[in-house]
Amino acid sequence: MKLSDFDFDLPERLIATRPASPRSSARLLVARGDSITDAHVHDLPDWLRPGDRLVLNDTRVIPARLSGTRARSGPQGETRARIEVTLLEPRADGCWAALLKPLKKIRPGEEIVFSSGLSATLEGVEDGQGRLRFNLAGEDFDAALAEAGAMPLPPYIAAKRPADDRDKTDYQTVWAKRSGAVAAPTASLHFDADLLALLRDQGIDFTYVTLHVGAGTFLPVKVEDVTTHRMHAEWGQVSAEAAAEIAATRAAGGRVIPVGTTALRLIETAARGGQIAQWEGETDIFIYPGFTFRVTDALMTNFHLPKSTLLMLVSALMGQDRIRRIYDHAVQADYRFFSYGDASLLIPDQG
Repeated sequence: MKLSDFDFDLPERLIATRPASPRSSARLLVARGDSITDAHVHDLPDWLRPGDRLVLNDTRVIPARLSGTRARSGPQGETRARIEVTLLEPRADGCWAALLKPLKKIRPGEEIVFSSGLSATLEGVEDGQGRLRFNLAGEDFDAALAEAGAMPLPPYIAAKRPADDRDKTDYQTVWAKRSGAVAAPTASLHFDADLLALLRDQGIDFTYVTLHVGAGTFLPVKVEDVTTHRMHAEWGQVSAEAAAEIAATRAAGGRVIPVGTTALRLIETAARGGQIAQWEGETDIFIYPGFTFRVTDALMTNFHLPKSTLLMLVSALMGQDRIRRIYDHAVQADYRFFSYGDASLLIPDQG
């Protein structure tokens, strides 16, 4: 299975840099079996049935991009250097793994000041990443980070424009609860309060799980034989209650439909034993064609990058030929791609 099998031509104009407004006005490509229908996200109730269950990732994106200064005293007086920081993930010892630019401008033991209330000390460097210990923790840290930080927009958006205050709302789901992600579960960005109410009224059930999406989600695949690719690990949790709800839906004949590849990867990790079960830990599950899905009946997701692991995931669900036709249609019909783009509802069978 070659990397080139997952390539396609994507016009630059189709890469979205802002989301649709209102959220549920985004377009929705519905692929059910071999058929393709053009719709909108607010039409989602038309495609779901009472007893279906949407699985939602309740992670909260932190404003992980920080700009600070390092001060150093020397024979010629005090010198300052601007240090740009992107937080990657929290460590068990209370530190944060982070990218620092320029890394050569700071030494272990030195402090970076981000605001009057927020600073961090570089405790060490490993594999090109810094280990930062902040002066605050808990709610105090969250509040100071919200003030000083910017949302960590995906590289293909950040290359076109800087993050701004709109992104602090746009790049967060309406049900975000548990802080820790540095990238959004983007299919979930299409939901607003009105759409959630419509779905509830129709008898659609919801289950919340947590997967803290890491910056590794944007890493390219660098091997030609995709089966040798090694996935990054991300922390997730499926509670006993969530596992029971999913199992009950399947037993009753309802469909389990994760919203986003993050939710899908998590519940399939929790079902590796054959049935969904309570689970917590780091998952590096890699889903590509040939994978056996244990609990996923359909998937709502955005349109993904060429040669990406996420394109491989949807190809595993729908089949490579069908995904090729779906993406050809999406390009021809001017669907907007990637994190702020439009959505698809992928239903493998006609049922």
